[in-house]
Amino acid sequence: MAKADANFDFSQFRGHKIGRIMRKLGTVKKEQVHEALEIQKAGRKVPIGQLLVELGYITQRDVQEGLAAQAGMAYVDLNGFEIPENAVDVIPSANVRIFGVIPIEYNERAKRLKIALKSPDNFRAVDDIRLLLGVTVEAVVGDADIIDGLIEKHYSKAESMSDVVSDMASDEKFESLAMAGDQSIDLEAVLEASEDNKVVKLLNLVLMQAIKDKASDIHFEPFEDEFKMRYRIDGVLYEMVPPPVHLGTAITSRVKVMASLDIAERRLPQDGRIELTVGGNPVDLRVAVLPTMHGESVVMRLLDRSNVELSLDRVGLDEKDLADVRYLIGRPNGIVIVTGPTGSGKTTTLYAALSELNDTETKLLTAEDPVEYDIDGLCQVQVNPEVGLTFPAALRSFLRQDPDVILVGEIRDKATAEISVQASLTGHLVLSTLHTNDAPSSIVRLIDLGLERFLLAATIEGVIAQRLVRTVCPKCREEYTPSEEELMELALTPEAVAGKKFVRGRGCDNCHGSGYKGRLGIFEIMMLDDESRELILNEASTSVLRNHSRAQGMRTLRESGLRGIYDGRTTIDEVVRETIAEE
Repeated sequence: MAKADANFDFSQFRGHKIGRIMRKLGTVKKEQVHEALEIQKAGRKVPIGQLLVELGYITQRDVQEGLAAQAGMAYVDLNGFEIPENAVDVIPSANVRIFGVIPIEYNERAKRLKIALKSPDNFRAVDDIRLLLGVTVEAVVGDADIIDGLIEKHYSKAESMSDVVSDMASDEKFESLAMAGDQSIDLEAVLEASEDNKVVKLLNLVLMQAIKDKASDIHFEPFEDEFKMRYRIDGVLYEMVPPPVHLGTAITSRVKVMASLDIAERRLPQDGRIELTVGGNPVDLRVAVLPTMHGESVVMRLLDRSNVELSLDRVGLDEKDLADVRYLIGRPNGIVIVTGPTGSGKTTTLYAALSELNDTETKLLTAEDPVEYDIDGLCQVQVNPEVGLTFPAALRSFLRQDPDVILVGEIRDKATAEISVQASLTGHLVLSTLHTNDAPSSIVRLIDLGLERFLLAATIEGVIAQRLVRTVCPKCREEYTPSEEELMELALTPEAVAGKKFVRGRGCDNCHGSGYKGRLGIFEIMMLDDESRELILNEASTSVLRNHSRAQGMRTLRESGLRGIYDGRTTIDEVVRETIAEE
């Protein structure tokens, strides 16, 4: 019988039908499979494995063996199994718990690791562990309850970052990596250090902590006398336990190895990408390496696709603003611009708009640098200026692809602006981003790029300016009465806010003592009407255009922020920090 042979190649069964696999394994007979199939044909919508169990021909364990074989893996009996001593510490406890796996065999010399999965569906864990640990991984499937028991027994004590850092600090082999000036570096020593179990463990702990806390970025920064690790949550940086300065090279080299970057190149900036699946959720890590005076600074941007609400109902728009945005993206042609500083959520808003437009009748094309989220139904193009694939080149090609809606990642220059205008004039809806302080300023910015006023007046449908303000932590929120000084920051008087409620966060473990948890979008939406277009043609100033838009019902960013304050969602400090006073 095939399954009795320990060296049997189960990969030959990958993708085959379960009934056929169990026949090959000698678990069931052909007639028994046909009997189960007849029951299915008669209308019983139950998996064939379950039917065979109900008929008494096989056990639940036989089904598990068949499902494992279907995924190309062997099923192992872990009854009475103990994890070997040399394998226990190979996978950090954080990873063991998140991936739901245990190490069952480790060959240190060959860097080969055998792991047991609770389910054959968890095959992505194999690739992620291979990437995180830098080892060859072989996977088998075992009983889920036994694996949970072994995890509880061997990994119940979570490792703290400070424990791992202090362990590394006392390890002499890392001290040789301490560099001074332009001293040459031994690449073999760097590569060996980057694959060291302690470095791998520390980096994994940093990654898992950042993902758990919903951080947006992780920063590894070398200075003359220290090496800092920080991560950004809700737009604010927090410092982690700093490792000794001489460990910086090993940590940054490990990141470069994971992102498939050149560890020998230390003079030029490099960009890479790491893809993981953590807790069943896909997480993309964009890696940017920058050479500095004291070593390489690395920033990892975390893009947790499961954590992003790609729906216009969920980005923070109120009823009126939501209706305005839906009107703008429902236009048959024209340009809609989303503006704001870096990190203000522009891309998320545009993706949410595209998700709403994404149906079988609409052709959607995007040109991005970089592509942040891979979305089904969108034809997404990664701009690559090194090979001549610039925004204008991509857009010219788009016009021959018969699209309905085009997303331009950012209008940065005259060429991109002109081709965007051409696209909108030929019957396409163009969505894009721009960096300006508010919605009316976008018109001046586009004129500065070299666009003619009459083209702007003919093509711009609307401009959405946005910011992100932190929301008050729900666990430690409390009502309070703001001081006159605080109210003055928003040009308010105690009489004007009589009867209004104000809230703030005291600070707790849930929000890292900040009083804030999560962020909220505030918006300023300028819809262009005939009079607005006349003002643009007649070279009206930004303030005249702003005043006209406000008279037509546009709420400024600060007014949107005030609504957030009065609704008890954010604070005066946040709105003052993110918005400018109205002229």
